[in-house]
Amino acid sequence: QVQLVESGGGLVQPGGSLRLSCAASGFTFSSYPMRWYRQAPEKERELVATVSVIGSRTTYLNSVKGRFTISRDNAKNTVYLQMNSLKPEDTAVYYCNAVGIQNTYWGQGTQVTVSS
Repeated sequence: QVQLVESGGGLVQPGGSLRLSCAASGFTFSSYPMRWYRQAPEKERELVATVSVIGSRTTYLNSVKGRFTISRDNAKNTVYLQMNSLKPEDTAVYYCNAVGIQNTYWGQGTQVTVSS
């Protein structure tokens, strides 16, 4: 059974940091590029960051460049999103996503709230 389980969300003050994790199982994690998306209330889901299968290439949404870092550990079947200098506009549900040629998998999401 395929599973993507996000964790690490929560409430943080502006300027703070959080590290999201997404643990994968049930598929060959090391063969899938991975992505983090987010969806704020009443807004469309947007792509935040991507990482290639061996982690050598990453891309970021312009508004998070320099603040967020995506990484992966294929030995642990886990992808991470380190989020620094958080802003209220980063408040959203964050989802991890595995993109294959024939299959795409989603986690259930983890809530990130940035507020004083």
